[in-house]
Amino acid sequence: MKITIDTATCSGHARCAATAPEVYELDESGFALPIDDAVPDALADEAREGAMACPERAIRVEESGRKGA
Repeated sequence: MKITIDTATCSGHARCAATAPEVYELDESGFALPIDDAVPDALADEAREGAMACPERAIRVEESGRKGA
């Protein structure tokens, strides 16, 4: 699973990090930082929940070609 954050759209509400702190990190101003690594399968649900918590929908979750996903 890969996560892309549209940093131009992010308004710094920090709901992603509040919902899934294991996945999303914030900069010193409270804006979501880009995620360069693949998200481990064990954190997939948290990653999706954090993305859904974003009021601007600035976070895109791309599933990693798993069968049945």
